[in-house]
Amino acid sequence: MDKIVIDGGVPLEGEVSISGAKNAALPIMAATLLAPGVHRLHNVPRLADIRTMKRVLGLMGVTFEESGGLMGPPLPEGALLVDTSNLTGWMAPYEVVKTMRAAVLVLGPLLARAHQASVSLPGGCAIGARPINLHLKGLEAMGVKITLNQGYVEAKTKELKGAEIILDFPTVTGTENLMMAATLAKGTTRIVNAAQEPEVGDLASFLVALGAQIEGIGTDILTIHGVEALSPAPYKVMSDRIEAGTYLAAAAITKGKVAVTNAPVAHLTAVIEKLHDAGVRCATSGDRIEVQPGGGLNGADIKTLPYPGFPTDMQAQFMALMSVAKGASVITETIFEDRFIHVGELKRLGADITISGNQAVVRGRRHLSGAPVMATDLRASASLIIAGLAAQGTTEVHRVYHLDRGYANLVEKLSALGARIKRVPA
Repeated sequence: MDKIVIDGGVPLEGEVSISGAKNAALPIMAATLLAPGVHRLHNVPRLADIRTMKRVLGLMGVTFEESGGLMGPPLPEGALLVDTSNLTGWMAPYEVVKTMRAAVLVLGPLLARAHQASVSLPGGCAIGARPINLHLKGLEAMGVKITLNQGYVEAKTKELKGAEIILDFPTVTGTENLMMAATLAKGTTRIVNAAQEPEVGDLASFLVALGAQIEGIGTDILTIHGVEALSPAPYKVMSDRIEAGTYLAAAAITKGKVAVTNAPVAHLTAVIEKLHDAGVRCATSGDRIEVQPGGGLNGADIKTLPYPGFPTDMQAQFMALMSVAKGASVITETIFEDRFIHVGELKRLGADITISGNQAVVRGRRHLSGAPVMATDLRASASLIIAGLAAQGTTEVHRVYHLDRGYANLVEKLSALGARIKRVPA
């Protein structure tokens, strides 16, 4: 098991290009099950979660090619050929799903294509209960018979039928699962209170490219008219807004001068506004965001909300930034009940943070001090890296396998910006 070692205190400088969005690529990969044939995807990040999804789909007979080989000429970086011609299974076992809850996204496509699925209840990061009851309730409304058997969702249907589905909460994966199932259902499905996250919209755009009929993309009401069949089509995955936000926070905490390129600027409004509130100088142009040094960091309050609000996946990174800001900040977490696990590790670096229920009060300190810390989940890992970049002395971040799930070439990208950072065996 590796650790990341950081000698902090160096302002970052240069350009960093943002990779494809993990949370868009994973449902898009699952959606390829809907259309038999060879799919050509672009801007797919090289991440552990992508490898896990390939394992899940591989158990169903799906094959992949990243270098060209038998499927054609050499492929550019980030390209992935997905061959879903032969579906030989419909089971996603616990051994694979336990490491990544996004694997539950095969449920909808399998029901649409094979009319049956056996999927283990999901795992993933330890950031609170994330049940899939809304997925199952919606599928039952579409004519699916569901039983829970020894930790597995056993689902069958003779025919998927359109339905009116009102979600109690705008669940991202629930919206995605139901939307994928509805593309091949008989009749029209209407999903009310649908998640509006950009990654949901990217999946919807991919489905439309395959021939699906979807209205209301980007809104909280999706109307899907079922079609007889879908066909493969080339598609480029959107860039990762959370990765972009993470590098913006890293630049700000080190008082650096960094240009974040290939960024989904339109989907970062809430993050950029809060950075401005905190005194960070950001300028945007096209797909480029520049952070300029100057001024001081001020405390700023945030409250995590479903999109277009401030993303819960940026809460930990922003908390690290606020730990060295002037004054106090109040951070309110409304999405996941256990998403302050990183607080104890930030305090080991000298952060002054007090938790009360779903709120954390961060009182900025002039300096953080390097120390050994342990990552607890994906975004907590990023917050510790950010804090370590600003801390005086050496910070060691252990259990960095979490980072491999969501950040492509993190150490290499930060090193190119001048960070004194390396990955070594623990």
